[in-house]
Amino acid sequence: MGPGPSDVHPRVLSAMARPTVGHLDPTFIGLMDQIKELLQYAFQTSNELTLAVSGPGSAGMETCFVNLLEPGDRVVVCVNGVFGGRMKENVERCGGTALLVEDAWGQEVDPDKVEAALKAHPGVKAVAFVHAETSTGVKSDAMALCEAARRHGALAIVDVVTSIGGIPVMVDAWGADAVYAGSQKCLSCTPGLSPVTFSPRAVEAMRARTGKVQSWFLDLGLVMSYWGGGVKRAYHHTAPVNALYGLHEALLMLKEEGLDRAWARHWTHHLALRDGLEAMGLHFLVAKPHRLPQLNTVFVPDGVDEAAVRSRLLDRHGIELGAGLGALAGKVWRVGLMGQSSTVSNVLLFLTALETILAEMGAPIVVGAAVPAAMAAEHLP
Repeated sequence: MGPGPSDVHPRVLSAMARPTVGHLDPTFIGLMDQIKELLQYAFQTSNELTLAVSGPGSAGMETCFVNLLEPGDRVVVCVNGVFGGRMKENVERCGGTALLVEDAWGQEVDPDKVEAALKAHPGVKAVAFVHAETSTGVKSDAMALCEAARRHGALAIVDVVTSIGGIPVMVDAWGADAVYAGSQKCLSCTPGLSPVTFSPRAVEAMRARTGKVQSWFLDLGLVMSYWGGGVKRAYHHTAPVNALYGLHEALLMLKEEGLDRAWARHWTHHLALRDGLEAMGLHFLVAKPHRLPQLNTVFVPDGVDEAAVRSRLLDRHGIELGAGLGALAGKVWRVGLMGQSSTVSNVLLFLTALETILAEMGAPIVVGAAVPAAMAAEHLP
């Protein structure tokens, strides 16, 4: 119940145990085509250039930046947590200039600041932002930020690693251009794959490059000779066959549940968790309109050793929480309700275990109120 990875369903684990075939085997090529279609559904896009990068979400992030940026390009980078900072690193390692738009950790990216930065720096190549900031549990307005980029002729590079499968990700409706995700959060697959998708505008920008992509492995011009549909597949690298079996199964499960139902499930369980924690006397970092249902960042009560609480939860109950990062270290817990981990039983188990441990430590909480609040009829069936 931390910031990822989430629990992996037995169906996914079973799929990964199937016999390994060659990465150019006709049967596997057919599976790749299905993965592409399922990713288009998860991303809500018709982008032809949609695939799973052989690497974690960080590899997906780097794929977006190295293929679109060249030395001298300027990018408006929105930083309101750890992963916006990593975007800045990518821009600079590509030889570009990062024009920072900064907001406090726990606050959403301010579209007005982005608009001001675009007006102050005409001709920027892209706007880069994190839709769901994993370090804080805050959601930013992807539609507004992508629209601002488009008004000023810039591409929109979007991190949806924690978003996809948990809250609406609408790549085509947003007008996003380069979007990367992760397999191990709300998709509930094992870590190690990064779904990505690129708009026709982004593909045009790649084709207009004047120099080689700085990464051979992540050069989409080469990778697409393996992932591209309608052509004979050319060897690029040995794909993680069994990991892709797992992603295929996880995406099938998402399709079977339906995006609307998956989003509603995450929201329902978030509300139950929220009501339980607030009844206990705990408080959230992020304001209500901008909270992620799949990642709940909660302040540690005064006088409580947050690391000791996490240790007891893990040792006694097998519950893993995330610690605070950066300036939030020691001040918050990050409670994940992602994918297969977003269940009624997990909410109630966590609230019961946390209340018991905090009461043992003499924390200033209300005992006995959390579970009844979480089980309120308007939230849980």
